Amino acid sequence: MAAGKEIRTKIKSVENTRKITKAMEMVAASKMRKAQERMKAARPYAEKIAQVVAHMSLSHPEYKHPFYVARDNIKRVGLIVVSTDKGLCGGLNTNALRLVLGKLKDWEAQGVEVDVTAIGNKGMGFIQRLGGNVVSEATGLGDKPHLEKLIGPVSVMLEAYKAGKIDALYLVYSRFVNTMKQEAQFAQLLPLSAEAAVEKSEAHWDYIYEPEAKGVIDGLMIRYIEALIYQAVAENMACEQSARMVAMKAASDNAKNVIGELKLVYNKTRQAAITKELSEIVSGAAAV
Repeated sequence: MAAGKEIRTKIKSVENTRKITKAMEMVAASKMRKAQERMKAARPYAEKIAQVVAHMSLSHPEYKHPFYVARDNIKRVGLIVVSTDKGLCGGLNTNALRLVLGKLKDWEAQGVEVDVTAIGNKGMGFIQRLGGNVVSEATGLGDKPHLEKLIGPVSVMLEAYKAGKIDALYLVYSRFVNTMKQEAQFAQLLPLSAEAAVEKSEAHWDYIYEPEAKGVIDGLMIRYIEALIYQAVAENMACEQSARMVAMKAASDNAKNVIGELKLVYNKTRQAAITKELSEIVSGAAAV
């Protein structure tokens, strides 16, 4: 019964695959809770520092930080792409990279050149396949974002903006909405727009700087950009574990359905073989 043996082998293979996907689902569920706690803990700080920086830009007009200065002609932009290092997380990376591809096509049509900082293996590989200009990268971040690994690649973009090599800086990442939903986000980092943050609050106040405004604002601006990048990476990691858990659960459920269908086919094949053998025995006995 060669057909039955092949089906049994296939059932065994699918069962082994289901064990793997089930284990990955459980691991992702465990990591997801920690990633969500880390992401939620960082959100209030990132939102508050954005408001403070926006208010400072309006309260001290005699010193204008370079990050606030908008360029008239946009000839070259920087793009920070946050993705995952590993796959098997559904359409998470696909949605973000599709957004990146659309922006790259728009800039190409306008004659704008693009420098890319890739955070995550999937984004770096995608940009390299497109032939994009990757000026810095950060990969192998693990399950927890470490700011010291992000500062170097991001500093390349910040220094390029200060030097006038790029005229704007943008960020693409996945924002965590809930366990079942993650949204690809496109945000402008530089030049910093104060209006969006100020609109959230009607209160306005002035600041006293010690020892001088320039040193305080320069340091705060770097912390501000680092906070935004860290928050984006933390959001993306929470999205990654949630998407992987959902994808592995779907794979486990599909494997269970496939096993049930294969067992049904196997039983029908086995029953047909038994019926055939009985018919041959009866026919032989009748002939004798």
